[in-house]
Amino acid sequence: MRLLHTSDWHLGQSLHNFDRHYEHQCFLDWLLDAIVSEQADALLVAGDIFDNANPSAASQRQLYTFLQQARIRAPRLDIVVIAGNHDSPGRLEAPGPLLEVHGTTVIGYPHRDADGNIAIERMLVPLTGKDGAVAAWVLAVPFLRHGDVPRLPPVEAADGDDHAAPQPDPYLSGIAELYRQALELAGVRANDGQAIVAMGHCHMVNGTMSADSERRIVIGGTEMLPTGIFPPPIAYAALGHLHLAQQVGPHRHIRYCGSPIPLSFAEASYQHQVLRIDLQGAQAGAITALPVPRAVQLLRVPEKPAPLDEVKAALAALDLPDAPLERQPLLEVRVKLSAPEPGLRAAIEEALQGKPVRLAKIETSSAARASFDEAALSLDQLATLQPDDIFKRLYQQRYGSDAPPEQLAAFAELVRP
Repeated sequence: MRLLHTSDWHLGQSLHNFDRHYEHQCFLDWLLDAIVSEQADALLVAGDIFDNANPSAASQRQLYTFLQQARIRAPRLDIVVIAGNHDSPGRLEAPGPLLEVHGTTVIGYPHRDADGNIAIERMLVPLTGKDGAVAAWVLAVPFLRHGDVPRLPPVEAADGDDHAAPQPDPYLSGIAELYRQALELAGVRANDGQAIVAMGHCHMVNGTMSADSERRIVIGGTEMLPTGIFPPPIAYAALGHLHLAQQVGPHRHIRYCGSPIPLSFAEASYQHQVLRIDLQGAQAGAITALPVPRAVQLLRVPEKPAPLDEVKAALAALDLPDAPLERQPLLEVRVKLSAPEPGLRAAIEEALQGKPVRLAKIETSSAARASFDEAALSLDQLATLQPDDIFKRLYQQRYGSDAPPEQLAAFAELVRP
């Protein structure tokens, strides 16, 4: 049986106000062709389908058109979709009954029965091979919020031990318990030779994230899960959330496929891909990366921040082929400043005049920064600071020199009542 693993589409995303609809459509068109050419039996989409919880009509139409075309071009294809932390669980799952008729299972959140217990069986999805027989079972676990996980009783101290037992994190323990229950049920359902595959949208220990575009899953608490939640007999864990394609530690069967397009300039060097997994009975055989063609390039000029004169020279030297607007590269310009430069944007736009490129971002940094080793100010010290004191400190920190008199005068004029 052959699976394709993808995640983190972020349909509807814009990069510094530039819409990514064209890039996403190019990816979805490529994915449709890959499903057919690779003769896939199932497509696993591991969360963050949309970029936000209230996706536009165009983004939703893009998703449902893809699902319709996938069904037409690969009538026996099973599709399993789980919600990520960017998705609205209810909105994503709302058309589920209609989609199931066409071979797509959507799991937005854990459902509960009349007694309030999690309906584990709803997250256990059978996958059928080309002969129509069940060949694998998927533990389709969406992104889990605190209220979604089972509550475990506190750990009691052993007899004769007067010290209180350390209590495990209830959120992480609840996630591990939900996967344990799902795996236990899958073990009952799966016959000999049928693989068990897990899906999740989470942050694993040792996972490498992109700080520029990946939202933390849990604010103010522990969020990284140990690999032990995917023990044998799980043949493969198809994960979403981290945009860099990666194997988790030494575990070849626990994988992030990564996002299909770069979602920030920090991801411009990522090798974006979809993963192909060939199941051999109950085990995962070959795991192969299928590179996703990049429809629009993301450029950072220069590679490292440089003084403005050097930056203008580098921009003037850009030699880019003509292209329609939606295919023109998106550009981040990186400038090192020693003092404020009021005409910075105008100078950069002038250097780019007539070039088929879209200026998305100007990233500035200073040639010298004040040391961050200074002792933190106390609350009493902060209370004595005046606005111009704060301005002087920030200027010194950013540019490594004292603020010039004309800047101080302009700031004083700005804050004057």
